[in-house]
Order: sequence, then C-alpha cells, then structure tokens
Amino acid sequence: MPNIQDMARIIRQDIITMLAAAKSGHPGGSLSAADIIAVLYFSEMRVDPQNPNWPERDRFVLSKGHAAPVLYAALAEKGFFPKEELLKLRKTGHFLQGHPDMNKVPGVDMSTGSLGHGISVAAGMALAAKIDNKDYRVYCLLGDGEAEEGIVWEAAMAAAHYKLDNLLVILDHNGLQIDGPVKDVMNLEPLPDKWRAFGWNVLEVDGHNIEELTASLQVAKNFVGKPTIIIAKTVKGKGVSFMENQVGWHGNAPSAEQAEAALAELKGGNRNG
Repeated sequence: MPNIQDMARIIRQDIITMLAAAKSGHPGGSLSAADIIAVLYFSEMRVDPQNPNWPERDRFVLSKGHAAPVLYAALAEKGFFPKEELLKLRKTGHFLQGHPDMNKVPGVDMSTGSLGHGISVAAGMALAAKIDNKDYRVYCLLGDGEAEEGIVWEAAMAAAHYKLDNLLVILDHNGLQIDGPVKDVMNLEPLPDKWRAFGWNVLEVDGHNIEELTASLQVAKNFVGKPTIIIAKTVKGKGVSFMENQVGWHGNAPSAEQAEAALAELKGGNRNG
C-alpha cells in the first residue's frame, strides 16, 4: 500500500485520466481535495470495500458533489470497484455519473449535487447514530463556495443544537468557485468566527499537509460535546501547475495534450503538497 502522500498523487492522476477520457467534469475542486480524501480513506475512516453497506462503517458525504472524480478515484483505489471503471466516467448507461449516486456506486453513502444538501444529510446521519447508540462517525466534505448556501448554516445550527460530536466537516477552502474568487462572489469571512458562533469546534489546517490533516482528525475524534469543522486551506487545481489557482479549471476537462502534461507533472512528484 502506498503511503498517504503517494496515494494522493495517484488519486490526482486518476482524476486527470478520467476527466480527459470523459471530456467533461470538474478538475479544480477535485484536485484541491485529493490530500483530504486520501487521508480519510486510507488512514482515518472505518470502511470495508467487500461490504460497502456494513452497518458499523463510518459514513462519508461529498457535499460538493461536483467533485465526484476525487471520490470515485479513492473508491476505486480502495477496491470498491475495478479501477478501469474510472474511464467510463459520465458515459451514458454507466454508474459513474457526474455527481455521486448512492443507488449505483458502491461506497457512496449519499447522492449529492444540490449544494448544501450534503452537510444537512450528514448531520441527520450523525443524529441517527446518536439515537441508535452507534459509534460510527460521519465525515462530510464541504466546498467554500457551497458555504454561501443558507441550508449549510441551518445544518450547522442543528448539528450544534444536538451536540453532534460524531460529525466532522472538512471545508475545502480553495478560495475559488465557478464565478470567480469566493471573496468577490459572496465574502464568507470571518469564516472561523462564524462557525464558532454557530457552536462548532473549529480547527484550521493546511489542506495539503498530510501530518496536519491527520493530527486534526485525531483532535476532532477526541472532542466531546460539539461538532467539529476543519477549515482546510487548499489550492484549486493542486498538483498541476497550469491549473493551480485558475478559476477556468473549475469545470473544464483537460484535452489529451493537457492531460499528458498534467500527468507528467504528477508522476514527477514535485508539486504534490
């Protein structure tokens, strides 16, 4: 098994390969989340690829559902389905749709795509675990542009009210959304203070630093009485120099030539944080 940093690099390669094959999809926010997802699936979460619906498993909800490629790559590398299936992303009649479908993709716990709904369902899952006296944890990846949605804050308020300390939200704070910089579209700052005001335990990390991510997850696991959010500062398009911090790569797939250049960078291993 590769180490976590190597796995993040492999996941990024998978993202580029599948998007180039599909000629469609969202590379920027998928690449920014690769380190987070690698840590969750290959170090943190209790899941079983041979039994995807195992009742005692930890749950993961990709609230920013358009970043499905990063989730699909992790699920394939973990063994939930054959890796060659990634090349069928967004193909008619195939189960790897543009957004995750819990009824068709092994390992997907919630169908997402309508922004803000994922964190709401994650809070419901965490509450269900409390009611049923189950010890599984619920992990949710939230986008920063997505945090402009009012339903996100309704979920935040409910999670704090019910003291859902079994809920961990990671906010992929890459600073860009489809229309431009988040601060220009709808400024979220002071973001940590807002989550604290809603009753959350707030941690801030470098979202490309494996050690920081791992340590923050342990802190969250040991925190009692409040849900935790990890605000992870990331770079949109991380790992591919011509995609990094470029809003145009939010939802445009690379050409064959661009994919070749991107994969050469990623296989060189110099740019993954």
